[in-house]
Amino acid sequence: MELDTDKIDQAVLALLSLGRHDGYRVWKGFDWAVMNRLHEHGYITDPVSKAHSVLLTEEGARESERLLCELFGWPQDAR
Repeated sequence: MELDTDKIDQAVLALLSLGRHDGYRVWKGFDWAVMNRLHEHGYITDPVSKAHSVLLTEEGARESERLLCELFGWPQDAR
């Protein structure tokens, strides 16, 4: 099966919001290829380091929150 890497990247970016701490810092426990693509799009700092976390950029933080709501939030009238 061929996977849609854009959808995977969106889901990972959304999930990074859940581990956010110390401002824009997030844990980098996801697939390296995905993390590299997110870095190439300017959403996170370079994941290639010994650190266990990366920083979301301002754009990455905004997009991460938006995607979290879009992909995993309850519809407004469902609650």
